[in-house]
Amino acid sequence: MEDTSMSASTEASPVLVLTINDCPGMRVVRVIGPVYGTGVRSRNIVGNFLGGVRAIFGGKQAGYLKMIAQTRDDALEQLAEHVRSLGANAVLGMRFDSGEFDAGQGQAMNEVTAYGTAVVVEG
Repeated sequence: MEDTSMSASTEASPVLVLTINDCPGMRVVRVIGPVYGTGVRSRNIVGNFLGGVRAIFGGKQAGYLKMIAQTRDDALEQLAEHVRSLGANAVLGMRFDSGEFDAGQGQAMNEVTAYGTAVVVEG
């Protein structure tokens, strides 16, 4: 069976984050409801310019990949904070949604939201 869990823990209590809809080996004792966390980041003007030049010739966009990974991590941290604030210790069915919006003056902002169902598990 593929491991589909992620740990979203900081110095606070760990939150089990699963992309599947159940928690093998554990029992859901309470369903709290929907939870989410959002991360937003942008690249600086130089990074955008260099990314644009790189796009002309093709190739890997390492700067953008790093920014998106950091934004996903931010979203997971925010998700875990939301879960803890509701007294839950796990998220089932976690998914990511992402988008980009214009912050003005040609500055694009990358947004990633992590969402799922907060639950209390034991086991």
